[in-house]
Amino acid sequence: MTEKTFMAGFGGQGVISLGQLWVYCGMKESKEVTFFPFYGAEKRGGIARASVIVSDSEIASPLVTTPDSAIVMNIDSLKLCEDCLKKGGTLLINSSLVKQETTRKDARVIKVPCNEIAEQLGDVRFANMVMMGALSKATGAVKLDKLEAVLKSFFPESKHKFIPKNLEAIEAGMKVVK
Repeated sequence: MTEKTFMAGFGGQGVISLGQLWVYCGMKESKEVTFFPFYGAEKRGGIARASVIVSDSEIASPLVTTPDSAIVMNIDSLKLCEDCLKKGGTLLINSSLVKQETTRKDARVIKVPCNEIAEQLGDVRFANMVMMGALSKATGAVKLDKLEAVLKSFFPESKHKFIPKNLEAIEAGMKVVK
């Protein structure tokens, strides 16, 4: 199994953190991983992208040119993800911010209302965790069963109080995927 994923959104949505956590969880599951972030110089609001690969075997190249799955966190990322997604791939769309329909008729399209779910949990900043849960359920590439340990090592201790809500967001994202 090899799952190549391209993630895109704007700075502040947690796209880079999502990619990092995805590969850390993959490593905890003894998988081979690569993580290649790209973001603008802006703190918030600029483009943020990450290419990640999770595999049961050695990874020859960290480049993701035709991903198996793509995450679209905002409208500006839709065309980019549509253009690079492989035929028959999985397109996960944050339907809270992306109201436009995709042009890809050959893809499995999963609409995830990330922002609404995160707001119901108390903070829109959990939207990336909602999407991570959806990605896990949709692809099966990473189970996220070791996520709590990963979150404890990823976040400083002052942020550990948010771990239960992050886990709740992951579960909510999984429930969206049929």
